[in-house]
Amino acid sequence: MNASAEDLRSTFIRAFADLKQGRETFVPQLGTQEMGRITRLSTGIAQVSGLPGVGADELVSFGDGVFGIAFNVDEDEIGVVLLGEYRHLQAGNAVERTGRVMDVCVGTGLPGRVIDPLGRPLDGLGAIATEARLPIERPAPPIMDRAPVTVPLQTGLKVIDALIPVGRGQRELILGDRQTGKTAIAIDTILNQRGKDVLCIYCAIGQRASAVAKVVATLQAHDAMDYCVVVLTEGNDPPGLTYIAPYAATSIAEYFMAQGRDLLIVYDDLTHHARAYRELSLLLRRPPGREAFPGDIFYIHSRLLERATRLRPECGGGSLTAFPIIETEAQNLSAYIPTNLISITDGQIYLSPSLFELGVLPAIDVGQSVSRVGGKAQQPAYRAVAGDLKLAYAQFEELETFARFGARLDEHSRAVIEHGQRIRACLKQAEGAPVSMPAQITVLLALIEGLFDPIPMERMADAEQAVREAGTALPDALQQRLDGAERLRDQDRTAIIALAQAALDNLPGAPS
Repeated sequence: MNASAEDLRSTFIRAFADLKQGRETFVPQLGTQEMGRITRLSTGIAQVSGLPGVGADELVSFGDGVFGIAFNVDEDEIGVVLLGEYRHLQAGNAVERTGRVMDVCVGTGLPGRVIDPLGRPLDGLGAIATEARLPIERPAPPIMDRAPVTVPLQTGLKVIDALIPVGRGQRELILGDRQTGKTAIAIDTILNQRGKDVLCIYCAIGQRASAVAKVVATLQAHDAMDYCVVVLTEGNDPPGLTYIAPYAATSIAEYFMAQGRDLLIVYDDLTHHARAYRELSLLLRRPPGREAFPGDIFYIHSRLLERATRLRPECGGGSLTAFPIIETEAQNLSAYIPTNLISITDGQIYLSPSLFELGVLPAIDVGQSVSRVGGKAQQPAYRAVAGDLKLAYAQFEELETFARFGARLDEHSRAVIEHGQRIRACLKQAEGAPVSMPAQITVLLALIEGLFDPIPMERMADAEQAVREAGTALPDALQQRLDGAERLRDQDRTAIIALAQAALDNLPGAPS
C-alpha cells in the first residue's frame, strides 16, 4: 500500500514538473485575423465590410460551407460573388478570409464522374479520389511553349472532317440558333474519341437538368463516360457558380494536359456564361456597355480560350482542344457576344436553321463556316481526297441559288448542280453515328471520281451506306497507312475506288 502511494506521488511530481517546464518555455504568438460583416445581400451578391486586407478574387467564407469570391475591392467594402445556397444568410453575419483563391480538385479519379464547379460529386457515386487542387484562374501557356496545330482531331462527322477540319489544340466555335444541333455536334465528337486516347470534358453552363441528364445518358449508353468528366451547373444555380464553371473545367483539363494527354473540352454554352457575368456585373453596379454587357466581357472569354493550345514535346506534348458553343438570335452573327468569340477562336462552325428545316443534318452552312488551321489539321491521305471538295461544294451552292430564279442552265452548270446535290447527300449524317476515317476517305474518293453521279437521288442514302460499309472493310495494312503520315499511294487509291465501285454495283437496282 505504501509502495503504491509512493508511485502515485512520484507520478504527480513528474506531471507537475512537466507542466511547469511547459509553462515557462511557452512563448505566446500573436496573430491577426480579419473578420468582416455582411452589410447588404442581393441575388447571388453580398456586400461585405471589415476586410481591409482582402485581395481581388480571394475566396472568403460565410460559414456552413458557403464561399464567395471577392470581385469588387473598394475602399470601404467589397462586393462578393456567392458560390452556394445563400438564402440563410442575412446582414450582420460574420465573414472570414481564407487567404487563397478559388480552386478545384483534380486527379485521376475524375473521369467517369459528374461534378459541380466546386468539385463536389453530383452522381451519387461517393467521394472522389483526387491528388491535388489547382486554381481555376491560371495564366495561359506562353507562346514559346506552344507547338503548331498539325494533328487532326477527328469528329466523325464527314462535313467537318472534310471541309472544316479541326486539329488538336485548336479553338473551334460552334454557333447557331436555338435547337439547330450545336450540342449534338459536340457530343458526336466526344463519342468519336473512343479508343483514340483523348480525354473529354463536357462543361454544362446553366443548362436544364433534363438536358444534361440526356447528355449523360447518351454518353453512358455509348460507353463514353470512361473517358469523360461532366462539370455541371443548372439554370437555377447561383450566377457565381455559372460564372466559375468553365474556368474550373479548364483547370481540370490542364492537369491532364500537363501529363502529356490530349483533351477535348466543350463549353455548352457561353451564352449563359456571358449572361451570368452580366447579371453579376450589373448587381455589383459595374458600368454596362454594349447590349448592357460590361466592357471586360471580351477579356473573361479570351483569357479562358487562350488556355486551349498544343504544347511542345519539351513541355509535355499535351493538347487542349476547345469547342465553345454560342447561341445566336434570329441568325444574327453580328451580335456582341458572337462577334467577340469569332475573333477569339480559330474558326467557327455555323448551323443554319434553313438547312435544319430542309432536313440537311448536321445543318452546317459550309459557306459561313471556316477553320483557320485548315488542311494542316488533316492527314496527308485525307487531304489528298478532300482538297477540292469545298470549292466544288461552294460552286454548287452558288449555282443552286442562281438556278432558283428559273434561269436556263448549260450542260456544265447542270452537271455541277447534280454533282453538288450528291455531295450534300453524302455529307448528311445521323446523330450519334460517327464515321471512321477510312470509311470517310472511301466515300469522298467515290465522290471525287464521280461514282455516285449515275445513282438516282432517291437511292443516294443507300449508296452512301454501301460505300461506307465497304470503307470499314478495308485491309488493316491499308487502314494503317491512311491513318499514318504517308501520302495516298496510287495503288491504294485504285484499290479503294475498286471497292467502292463494287459496292455500288452490288446495290439493288443499280444502273448497269
